[in-house]
Amino acid sequence: MTIWNRITEALAALTSGEGLSAVFDKLRSPPERSVAFTIAVIALSAKMAKADGLVTRDEVTAFREVFQIAQADEAGAARVFNMARTDVAGFEEYATRISGMFSDDTSALSDLMEGLFHIAMADGVYHPNEDAFLERVAEIFGVSEAEFRSLRSRFVPDAAPDPYTVLGVTPDTPMDEIRKVWRKMVRATHPDSMMARGVPEEAIKLAEKRMVDINRAWEEINGAA
Repeated sequence: MTIWNRITEALAALTSGEGLSAVFDKLRSPPERSVAFTIAVIALSAKMAKADGLVTRDEVTAFREVFQIAQADEAGAARVFNMARTDVAGFEEYATRISGMFSDDTSALSDLMEGLFHIAMADGVYHPNEDAFLERVAEIFGVSEAEFRSLRSRFVPDAAPDPYTVLGVTPDTPMDEIRKVWRKMVRATHPDSMMARGVPEEAIKLAEKRMVDINRAWEEINGAA
């Protein structure tokens, strides 16, 4: 049984009235947490697409960049997305359930936020409704305001990313402390660390951009010191 079959079964249980709580309770242990993570990305992405009023081809392409979908699984993946989009459960309920599931691993929630930003920016426009949506999801996930601003500065091209914001520090932070933060972020972004957190292998490619942004921010701050 492929991951898409398992995801379809889980969402089918939701639409049959089993409820988010019961379904997510079944997905708490590895490797099923990977299924839960994927459902969260699909469901929240589908509901975020409603925030700006339409699902564009670019957003679908961006989703495929996060999840490498084999040709044989394309129909199943499309069915999952459509089921999530039409499900009566609100995005806050999905966000709350996934937050509870990964309460012991907040890094996974940051990974999920990064995937959502990637998909939100796929059409090149950051809609105010998407900003409100992502800000609310971040609040439910317990993502700090500083980290949310850091994510937004990296993905939204309205201005050059502030290196201090990218690293979640301030110009007044001692260099030794900034160096520790940078090293910690690099370690957390390593593929092995992400796989250990139960992040689907397909989503790890998002870390490539994150690593570039982290290192660029450190080089800019260190070079100016």
